[in-house]
Amino acid sequence: MLDPSRLPRVRGQLLLNEPLAPFTWFRVGGPADALFLPADPQDLSDFLRGLPEDIPVAVLGVGSNVIIRDGGVEGVVIRLAGKAFGEIVAEPGEGVVAAGAAALDANVARAAAKAGIAGLEFLVGVPGTIGGALTMNAGCYGRETKDVLVAAWGFDRTGEMRVYENQDFGFSYRGNAAPGVFWVQATFRGAPGETAAIEAKMAEITAMREGSQPIREKTGGSTFKNPPGDSAWKLIDQAGFRGARRGGAQVSEKHCNFLINTGEAAAADLEDLGEEVRAGVKAVCGVDLQWEIKRVGRKGSKTRPSEAQSEDDPCA
Repeated sequence: MLDPSRLPRVRGQLLLNEPLAPFTWFRVGGPADALFLPADPQDLSDFLRGLPEDIPVAVLGVGSNVIIRDGGVEGVVIRLAGKAFGEIVAEPGEGVVAAGAAALDANVARAAAKAGIAGLEFLVGVPGTIGGALTMNAGCYGRETKDVLVAAWGFDRTGEMRVYENQDFGFSYRGNAAPGVFWVQATFRGAPGETAAIEAKMAEITAMREGSQPIREKTGGSTFKNPPGDSAWKLIDQAGFRGARRGGAQVSEKHCNFLINTGEAAAADLEDLGEEVRAGVKAVCGVDLQWEIKRVGRKGSKTRPSEAQSEDDPCA
C-alpha cells in the first residue's frame, strides 16, 4: 500500500486508490495506488523531482491502447489533461503544428487542416493522444509519427527537461529508443495545402476506419503488431479466431485484430483471450504475434466494472 505521506505536494489533483477503468476505452481494470493530474508542466516537473525513486510511476493518456489489469497499478499513474497539456497551435506560414501531449491526434489533424497544412491527415485515424503517438510511433494508412515529427520535449524521471529532435528518438515500428520521458509537447511539420482537399482526405480515412474497425464498441487500438510482410488480422482469421470469446471478451467479427469488451469483461478476460489467440496463430501459422496493446499493472481477482460509458467516451 502506498504511503500518501511520501508523495510530494501538488497544485493539481492527487487521488488515492482511484479507479482507472473509466479512463480507458476498454472500461476494465483496477485502481491506481495514486492518480496524479498535474495543473501544468511545472507542477509535473516538481512532482517528479520530489517523488522517491522507489515509487513506480507511469503515464496514462486517453486509454485507447492499454489494458489496465484487474489488480490495479502500483505506485503513481500520471494523467495529463486540460489546456496546459492539450493546446494546439498551427502556424500556416511555417507549416508547423505544436501540440500538447494530451491533445487528441484527430484534433491535431483537424487543426492542421483548418490552417491549410497537409501531411498530418493520417492522425485523424489514430485513436489516442500525441503523447501516445510519440511513444508508439503511431500511424495508419502508410504514414507514421516519425514522418512528420520535428521535435518533442518533456521531463525525465527526475523532473529534468529533455528535448528530443526526430533523429534522437530512434523510431521503430510501434516504438522508439528514447528512454522514459513524460512528454509535454511536440512539434510537427507538414506542407502547404488546400483545406478542402485536406479535409476530403481526412474524411476518406475516417470512412475507411469506420467501415473496417469496431470503433463503436468498448475496444482499443490494434491488439497485435503486424508481422513483417503480413497482417495480424489475416493470421488471426486464418487460425479461426474471428468472433472467439472468453468471458465478456470477444475477438471482433468486423476486424480480427481488435478485442471487444462486450459489456461485462474483466481485464483478465481480454488478456487471456489475446494469449489464446497468440497460441492459436503460432500453432496454425507458425507466427509469434507481438502485443501492440499495452498491458499494465498487477494481475488480481477479476474486476468487471458495471458503470456505463461516459458521455464523452471516444468509442461511443
